[in-house]
Order: sequence, then structure tokens, then C-alpha cells
Amino acid sequence: MKKILLGILMCVVLPLSSCDKYLDINKDPVNPQIAQSYVILPSMYANMARAVQWDGRYIGQYIQNWGTNTGGNVWEAHGYQFTALDPFSEHFRAHYFGIGRNIDLIIADGEQTGQYNYVGVAKAIRAWSWQASTDLYGPMILKQAFKENQFVFDYDSQEEVYAEVLKLSNEAIEALQRTDGTGTPAKLALGDLVYKGDSQKWIKFTYGLMARNLNHLSRKPDRYQPDLIIEYCDKSLASNADNFNIPFNGSNTLDANFYGPLRNNLTNYRQSQFILNLLNGASFGDTIPDPRLRRMLTVSADGNYRGVLPFRGDPNSTSTNTNTRTRIPNLFGDSVVNNPVNGGRFLFTDKAPLPIMTRAEILFIKAEAAFRKGDQAVAYQAYKDGITAHMDLVSSLSTTAITANERNAYSARPSVAQSAATLTLSDIMMQKYIALWGHGFGETWTDMRRIGNNGIFTGYDPTIYKGFALPTTLFTDNNGKPAYRVRPRYNSEFVWNQKAYYEVGGDKPYYHTIEPWFLEPLAQ
Repeated sequence: MKKILLGILMCVVLPLSSCDKYLDINKDPVNPQIAQSYVILPSMYANMARAVQWDGRYIGQYIQNWGTNTGGNVWEAHGYQFTALDPFSEHFRAHYFGIGRNIDLIIADGEQTGQYNYVGVAKAIRAWSWQASTDLYGPMILKQAFKENQFVFDYDSQEEVYAEVLKLSNEAIEALQRTDGTGTPAKLALGDLVYKGDSQKWIKFTYGLMARNLNHLSRKPDRYQPDLIIEYCDKSLASNADNFNIPFNGSNTLDANFYGPLRNNLTNYRQSQFILNLLNGASFGDTIPDPRLRRMLTVSADGNYRGVLPFRGDPNSTSTNTNTRTRIPNLFGDSVVNNPVNGGRFLFTDKAPLPIMTRAEILFIKAEAAFRKGDQAVAYQAYKDGITAHMDLVSSLSTTAITANERNAYSARPSVAQSAATLTLSDIMMQKYIALWGHGFGETWTDMRRIGNNGIFTGYDPTIYKGFALPTTLFTDNNGKPAYRVRPRYNSEFVWNQKAYYEVGGDKPYYHTIEPWFLEPLAQ
């Protein structure tokens, strides 16, 4: 101890360079102290999944993917809870802390070792994280993010974050396309739990990110580029084999799907009446159910499908109702009635993967862009292919596959547009809603906020999403408006970064109802 103290005292008067070696007492020459990229990368997937599924519980109530069985829930009323418990802020935490500087470590290691495929993967993940986060929170800390020795941080506009997504995406593709260096598929596969080292699939995923980014600007005629969106979609996921699916082992609570029975995070959640009406045909004026209905949703013990209305809960689950056969099961279903697979059903099994991006989503983005361009033929083909791609995905996650006869019969029903000439934007968006149900929460919420036919744009348009109705009771602070953004993390922004947060409006109780940049200037 005396020797160490003496050494430190010597460093006070000697040049620091002469003390570097002496003070470097924590370095182990045998075991490296800096984790390699393949060690860090798996935790990035874990943070992505946690962010999507944690916050998805709350976004899912805003967009009526589901609701709670008890009713009166603040989120179903488009409200918020801004407390130290930090509900609905996991994307913020994951972006700046969980994923955060770890991306820089992967990039630095990849560049130093010449494994440029890791560099490309890291930049693609950061691009995804910027996009997913800004679509929830609006303005973000961009320029000062990840700076060392800084304790307060200024916010930057959502417009700048959108530009950063495109910049990072292009850099990711450039790195993934490099043929020099030491990177190989086998080396990337060591840490790549999703694409097993296939750089081409990462490139497709990144083009999908750019298609998302540009398609969100549909409210900005001077920026919306349908031809470029279609080009990016054509370069993106070509089949369900290209889907970005985060896997789970499902052996215990540590490696199981966040939405499965083992984790038990959805016990009080119930499917909504809105998704039920899309799948039973009611929203389309159809009398025959979609074949995806019995594969995606849970049925009550009496054999009937039911859904909750926002803020009202399940009237059949009250203590005064003793007929348990009419109660709505939770999303992973009753163990007897719903014939669970691996302890659940559909996306709610312990081993079910979490889709971050799917072929179906890309096809519906293409369909929307072509429709806005006025190319009905391309729009209609992408729309039909999107339905098929999602049915194939549902089949892969079900005990019984959707048959060709079921698919063909559904294609001829009123639930599906019968020609390019009759295709509407509503047709595209309602099928996209079905295809993203249970996993694509942020994309669906962005769609529902930005798309509308009504004269004065307000979002959540029932002429697009037929049968959708905002709750009759909205949160007190909303002043009669629905939610358009989320408050960032309480434990960092309100406690440590309050001044900067208030400068972007965080002091206002109705902050969460202010429209984000991608709706401006049409939304005032």
C-alpha cells in the first residue's frame, strides 16, 4: 500500500507520461480488458427486444392492439405516468444506456481489426435505435449524445435525427459491402444471433430502415419521395427468410420471450375489440372470419371471440360475473381452450421470436408509396403480396398452417380489395395494422398519427382505420387531444437534465399531445 501511495505522490510532480506504466495496475497482459465485438453484439439484440416489448405494452393501448381486463387504465385514456418508476421509457433507456456507447465499442473494434461487417451491423442497429426512439419521443439529444465528461445535454430536432438515420444507414451499407479487411461471415456469425453473419441480409434490413424513414414523411409533399421508397423496398427484405427476428431460448425467465407465460408480463392484457373486428370481418363488412383469427387471438371458454374496448376492460371478468366461460383469456391463452405451443400461442409463446422488421411490413410500405404515387397496379400487387407474406408468418408461428384453400377463399372476400381500381389507402393500412399487430407497435403508431383523410388533420382517422374510435374518456391533461408523443425518461431528463427538457416543452402537462415534426406543417 505504501508503494502505491508513493507512486501516486510521485506522479503529482513528475510528467504523467512517466507514470502511465506504473499506474496501469489493472491491466492483465494475459486476458484482454476490452470485449470484442462478437461478445457485445448479443446484448444489443436483448436491448432492442426489451425496448420494443416493454414499451409495446403501453403503445399497444394507445393504438388498441390490446387493453387491460380491469379498465380505467391511464394509457388507454392516452395519458401518461411520469414517475421515478419510468414506465414507457425503455426505448430512451436502451438507446442511450443499453445500446448507447456499446455501439462505439463495436465500431472501434471492427475498424481496428478490419472486421467492417461488424462496423456495418453496429451502425445499422444505431440507425434503427434513433428511428425507433425519435418516432416515440420527438426531439432527441443527438449532437451531444455519448459525449464523455458531460452532465447536461441539449435536445436536437426530430428533423436532424431523421437525417442522422439516413446518414448512418448509408454508412452501414457501405461498411457491409466492403470486401477488404479481415471480416468474414463466420466471424460475424459468432455474435450475430439474427442473420448468422449474412451481410446481405443486414443490407436488406438497412434499406428497410431507410424506406421506413422516408415513408414517414407522407405529410410533407416537398420531402416525400415515393420512387425512392419503392426502390428501397425492392432492395429490402425479399422473403420471410430475411425477416429480422430476435430469438428466445424460452428455457427460463432469463432467456424467455418477454411476452410469454414464463415472464408473465401480459397477464392482465386482453386483445382489443378493434383487432377482433379486423379479423372477424366486421370492419370490412365481411361475415366470414380471416383464417388468421384463430391463430392470432384467444377464444373464450364458450367458443366465442371477444375483445376489450379502451378504458372499459372486460365486463365478464368482474367479481359479480361468475360465468368464467365468457371471460376473455389473456394473450397467451388458456392452457386447455387455446391449445398453446411452448407455453402460449402466436407471438406470445416462451420461444416465439420478436419480429423487428418483416417482409409484410416492407410490402405494405411499398403499397402505400405506390398508391400515393398513383401507380395502382404496383400498389395492388404489393398489397396482395403483403397479405400473403403475413399469412405465411402466422403459419410459421402456429400449430396449424394456413392452407392454400383458406388463403384463396379469404382473397375473394370483402375483407380484401378485389382490383387495383378499387384499392384504397384504408385497405392498405388496415392490412398493415393486422400484419404488425403484437410486435410493430411504433410503426403502427406512426401510421395512425400521420395518415388521415379528414379535412383538418387530427390523426387516428376512422375513415382510414374503419371501426377505430378513441376512448370517450381522455386523460385530464390532454385538453381533449389524443397522445402524439411520449415523455422521455424521468430518471435522467427530469432529475438530471430538467432545464434542457423544459426548453423543448417538457414542463407542459400536455407535452405528450404535441404533434411531432413528421406531421408538420400540416398539423398545427
